[in-house]
Amino acid sequence: MALLLQVLANGILLGGLYALMALGLALVWGVLNIVNLAHGAFIMLGAYASYYLFTLLHLDPFAALPLCMLALFLFGYLLQRHVLNLIVRAPMFNTLLVTFGLDVVLTYLAQIVFSADFRVVNPGYAGANFALAGVTLPLVRALAFAVALVLTFALWLLLAHTRLGRAVRACAHNLVAARLYGVEPRTVYALTFGLGAALAGAAGDLYGVVSQFNPYIGDALTAKSFAISIIGGLENPLGVVVGGLFLGILESLTSLYVGPTYTDVASFGVLVLVLIVRPKGLLGRAT
Repeated sequence: MALLLQVLANGILLGGLYALMALGLALVWGVLNIVNLAHGAFIMLGAYASYYLFTLLHLDPFAALPLCMLALFLFGYLLQRHVLNLIVRAPMFNTLLVTFGLDVVLTYLAQIVFSADFRVVNPGYAGANFALAGVTLPLVRALAFAVALVLTFALWLLLAHTRLGRAVRACAHNLVAARLYGVEPRTVYALTFGLGAALAGAAGDLYGVVSQFNPYIGDALTAKSFAISIIGGLENPLGVVVGGLFLGILESLTSLYVGPTYTDVASFGVLVLVLIVRPKGLLGRAT
């Protein structure tokens, strides 16, 4: 029983990080109808930003998180405004090709600049643990989980209770009506994509603390974020959180009872099942 509780706790902590990883992808997909295949590359860039802020400036990764988010926000905003906006109304296949090409370019540029060596952000408390209700929790994973929940709640507040959030939701639901009410889609799209990139930067910052990374981690993280977005649903951030927690717990249980090599099989098997049974996701409105 103690082992099961430990595995469930590890799955919940992992799921919180998964949810944050997927939030940016789900936001951009739901508003712009763009499946950003470069999303994992953005997470990778966030991890490298945190790494160099830590190694060169000795800035704690959790303190560096706002800087990583700001850097990725500016990158995402400019990218959407001057590149992706040109094809935002094109067929989805075109946007898939463009973002796939962007992913390849960012990956190989990162390999040239940073090398293919694995890195990790390793603050002095990286190996610290604490006990809670008889379960041992790694401190950095617990902190990453808490930050992920705070950012998810902040995104929900932004979308639900701010003028920008109402404009984003209006563009997502009815672009023509949004224009009639004075919303400028180009600006909203650029801000939304920048916000999605900022969330990816935050996920990269936290990912670098809990796991090793190199320039080639992006594809796997994009696939995982895609699966979480489908499983949870795109209609609200809570669905992504549920999808992330569900996937984290599922992978932990699979690793314990079946074997760690089967975690991806379980994850994408559930993705296929959800697509068949509930195409809108676990928290989406059933059709």
